[in-house]
Order: sequence, then C-alpha cells, then structure tokens
Amino acid sequence: MSDNTDANLLLRTIGGPKELTAFLHNMGDHVTRLDRWEPELNEAIRSDARDTTMPAEMATTLRKLLTGELLTLDSRQQLRGWTEADKVAGPLLRSARPAAWFIADKSGAGERGSRGTIAALGPDGKPSRIVGIYTTGSQATM
Repeated sequence: MSDNTDANLLLRTIGGPKELTAFLHNMGDHVTRLDRWEPELNEAIRSDARDTTMPAEMATTLRKLLTGELLTLDSRQQLRGWTEADKVAGPLLRSARPAAWFIADKSGAGERGSRGTIAALGPDGKPSRIVGIYTTGSQATM
C-alpha cells in the first residue's frame, strides 16, 4: 500500500481533511491546513493557500505530538515507531547527525519540485531537536 493510500485511510478514520485541520487548530497550530485528499493535495501551486503549512508550525506540532499529552502514550509510541522506521530522508538527515543520536522523520514530495521533511532527533532517544525543511521549485531529488 502506498503512503497516499495509507494517508487517505487515516484521514477517513478521523473524518477527513477538515477534521485534521480542526485537530491541529485545537492544539494551537493555526497555520497548517489540509483541504484535499491524496494525491490532489500535492499540487503545490504558488499562492494557493490550500494544503499548506510552515516549517516552524510543523516543528511545534511534531514536538507536541511526540512529547506532549495530546496523544495517549500508546499513540505517541506508535507515531515514534512509524517515524523512526522511515528511511526516505536517510541521505539528507541521517548522514549529518551524530551516530549515537536517534532520528524520527517523515518526508514527502509534491508537484513542481516540492519536498518536505520534518524530523525529531537527539541523543539518548530524546527528541531534543526538531528540524523542518520545506522547498519547492527544486530540481533536487530526495
């Protein structure tokens, strides 16, 4: 199953894009919004406010999800397990971190050379740093 299919299954479970946006707003993220389903949300049209976020907002959101009380302990552990198992951003972030540090990340790609990576990393298994990298119009590959 693809990430897009998985994302849509999870979205359907929680009530769709509007419900995810409402959840994010309720946790203090008033920038991130999801308006469409996969794969349509990946258009990345300049000046289109749909399906957008900012690196600082995503970093704050990830920190709250991994370390706060917004999720149950089981849900936090599941999220961390999924993001630690992600290997797509390996060459980008894993190669630049100290060897003993853990990293939990999620990356994605969209149209028009859009790429995004959000990661929690740090020593002793603690997410002491959050990194968000979002670009568009790039010719680079991940």
